[in-house]
Amino acid sequence: MTLTAPAAPALSTDEVLALRRDFPLLQREGLVYLDSTATSQRPRQVLDAEVAYVEHEHAAVHRGAHTLAAEATERFEEARGTVAAFIGADDDEVVWTSGATAALNLVAGAIGNASAGRGGAEADRFRLREGDEVVVTELEHHADLVPWQELALRTGATLRWIPVDDDGALRMDEAARIVGPRTRVLAFSHVSNVLGAVNPVADLVALAREHGALTVLDACQSVPHLPFDVRTLGVDLVAFSGHKMLGPTGIGALWGRREVLNALPPFLTGGSMITTVTMERSEYLPAPQRFEAGTQPTSQAIGLAEAVRYLQGVGMERVAAHEAAIGDRLAEGLDAIDGVRLLGPRPGAPRVGLASFVVDGVHAHDVGQVLDEAGVAVRVGHHCAQPLHRRLGVTASTRASGYVYTTEDEVDRFLEATVQAVRFFGVRS
Repeated sequence: MTLTAPAAPALSTDEVLALRRDFPLLQREGLVYLDSTATSQRPRQVLDAEVAYVEHEHAAVHRGAHTLAAEATERFEEARGTVAAFIGADDDEVVWTSGATAALNLVAGAIGNASAGRGGAEADRFRLREGDEVVVTELEHHADLVPWQELALRTGATLRWIPVDDDGALRMDEAARIVGPRTRVLAFSHVSNVLGAVNPVADLVALAREHGALTVLDACQSVPHLPFDVRTLGVDLVAFSGHKMLGPTGIGALWGRREVLNALPPFLTGGSMITTVTMERSEYLPAPQRFEAGTQPTSQAIGLAEAVRYLQGVGMERVAAHEAAIGDRLAEGLDAIDGVRLLGPRPGAPRVGLASFVVDGVHAHDVGQVLDEAGVAVRVGHHCAQPLHRRLGVTASTRASGYVYTTEDEVDRFLEATVQAVRFFGVRS
């Protein structure tokens, strides 16, 4: 899935202002919140759904036989169905996790268990041996890099990566050379959390399929912002987080093809993911329960389902169109400021609603402090993507990121504050 011309009109100013009334925190006077890529704000509907569950239906799910427990379990599984439908999946293909980091670690851990001989004949396709290769990209978030580093160390496999060019775009010529007969796993992000660029998923999936490799997609920055369908994308596994899509923290999901999930051995073990336990051995439930040991994030799942309904009410085509407009405005504005280096796609090129930049000779933390004093909240640092920053020749950057509730006026206030920051530090182009 690539980012093309929006198929729906962008949200009007009046529509965005109407949406903003649903977000209590955004009523804070003087605040320009441009850190939604890190964590999004929550509408009243999501807050109310979680509170209502805790006040009136809270009980242990998949455990008690009493009426309240049955009601809680029904709500919990209804939430799974809502989130599954949002990404074009079946209910039993969605595993609840605490977030995308946990989901990616689950996959790496399960492959590690398979590599240690767990899971029987069905898991043999996932076993890594010395000489096998795991391939990632140079622009990955640490959550989609460090677990694979650890897996390679545990199994003797080799970790390789697809490099990026000077603008941060994947070198697909190198990808065709790197992904080969020894590649067992290809893990990559859908949208860069630093650059806002949308990666060529179809091309990467085609390379992996040519060699029978498993594909793992970090969709943290695409599920909240773009129309998303797992069947269309063609990947094997997808991870995403609730708090980046108007939902609670502490909840995320792993989607996987049914045949993949049921062949992988479990990663975390304990209660509620087993069928039979003796003192010598245990047998496990099919997915998704085989990956959901212990107490579940029930209220968070219900909150995430409400966030999905909220986004569906807006329409994901319109969310994408709005973000494309916000991203264009950010990129064009930053590129026009002397002494500022825009990272990633050039103005006019496809991007979601974020832009990262560097002010010549000034540390990102100093830029962020000046912006904060102007009431503008942005992210500063390496954004959990140190290798990408190193490749681009910078130690840190400042990132502004909007969402469905971001107005053009807020972008303009951010740009004005950035101009003032450049002047404050006496930067000359």
